[in-house]
Amino acid sequence: MANNTRARRKVRISRALGIALTPKAEKYMERRPYAPGQHGRARRKQDSDYAVRLREKQRLRAQYGIREAQMTRAFEEAKRTKGLTGENLVELLEMRLDALVLRAGFARTIAQARQLVVHRHIMVDGARVDRPSYRVSEGQLIHVHSRSEVMAPFQVAAAGAHRDVLPNVPPYLDVQLEKLQARLVRRPKRAEVPVTCEEQLVVEYYAR
Repeated sequence: MANNTRARRKVRISRALGIALTPKAEKYMERRPYAPGQHGRARRKQDSDYAVRLREKQRLRAQYGIREAQMTRAFEEAKRTKGLTGENLVELLEMRLDALVLRAGFARTIAQARQLVVHRHIMVDGARVDRPSYRVSEGQLIHVHSRSEVMAPFQVAAAGAHRDVLPNVPPYLDVQLEKLQARLVRRPKRAEVPVTCEEQLVVEYYAR
């Protein structure tokens, strides 16, 4: 029952933001490509500049499944980092452990990837890491604990069952899915990160 409630909530959020956050939401949105609620089919009035920037920030935050405080901290770090703030922001978020577990194909959704990390199934360079926000460094190896590899969800993942709903493995990851291993070979580049976002609007939101 709780899983169904969470799934419905994700579908509703996806429709409100105009972006599928889960495979189930994507299927639902193909049938109902409009916002939720009784006025969902109606033509929406033109959003204010603030509303457009807010929605873009919410879209990025939802794709990584993070809280507002986490998003704000990531933005402040991106602002201090050399380069374009918007691109830095996406690249820093992409180096989160839960995001890379998802990209590697170990999980089907970002929520599942976070759960795998929290439940201590995921290791980095041989050490258990239970913080989804852990920043993976270039060259580090992400892998499933040996005692967890035999569990059904990981056997399903190792067989490539999630590949039909996930983007292609990005070039900054070297994945050996059958071994449930993935190495971050270098820092991601914004153009390679498979998230839908106009990051400059997010920068403008925080700069308001």
